[in-house]
Amino acid sequence: MKITLTGSLGNITKPLAETLLAKGHEVKIISSNPGRAEAIKALGAIPLIGNVADITFLTAAFTGADAIYTMVPPDFSAPRFKAYISEIGKNYAVAIQQSGVKKVVNLSSIGADLPDGTGPIAGLHQVENTFAQLDGVAIKHLRAGYFFINFLSNIDMVKHANILGSNFGADAKLVLVHPRHIAKVAAETLEGEFIGKSVLYVANDDQSIAADVAKTLGAAVGKPELPWIEFSDEEALNGMTGAGLPEEIAKNYVEMGDAIRSNRLFTDYYKNRPVLGSITLQDFAAEFAAAYNS
Repeated sequence: MKITLTGSLGNITKPLAETLLAKGHEVKIISSNPGRAEAIKALGAIPLIGNVADITFLTAAFTGADAIYTMVPPDFSAPRFKAYISEIGKNYAVAIQQSGVKKVVNLSSIGADLPDGTGPIAGLHQVENTFAQLDGVAIKHLRAGYFFINFLSNIDMVKHANILGSNFGADAKLVLVHPRHIAKVAAETLEGEFIGKSVLYVANDDQSIAADVAKTLGAAVGKPELPWIEFSDEEALNGMTGAGLPEEIAKNYVEMGDAIRSNRLFTDYYKNRPVLGSITLQDFAAEFAAAYNS
């Protein structure tokens, strides 16, 4: 198969490309960074250097592909984050239509069934709605859980404050996923057969609560009593902006935390629960410890 991937050499796209290349597929990888071209070639893939805001570039990149993998790359400089996500989805849709691609695997998120109140995920809801208008194109949305690797951004908190936390409580249910598992599912889906517009949830752990995460990650770094602390929305916002996150982005993640706190983010997931991947919270704890101690 000829497969074009968005996402440069990110946490999902790189292992996805490696898996597809190992199976003999021709893989092209879109990146906005010219400095990534040699690394993409080193994998055995073909680099396509350009911007996902450029519909002409995207159309050329998608043309001739048997299938494509789409994801919206984060842009923390966007003045309106949800609108940015929605616009990139519209760019993809136009390029898909103009290029004649008939098979798309799209990275979405748990909670994308909800139109608002979910932070950046509301932008992915709009992307799904945009893709729904594409006639004659088979689309599978991978609604991924909360990434394990998001907790890597909390290493300083664990090191210096001896806590882990967010604006949801220790008893908040979480649905967690590792990017490597998303890559595995994406590869299988790209190679498989599907028709119409459909959704597949992707997760590794849906039984843990926030307190379990703190306990497991704390134990891995020699802090077995590490507590999970619930911050107010204001405290969470100030903490993120104080760490250098733009206020627009921080506000979106505070809103997402509120959707986790209320458990509304996961309602549809539990109605359509998938087979869980094999990577566990304990497995990720070893990665967390390696990053913590590096």
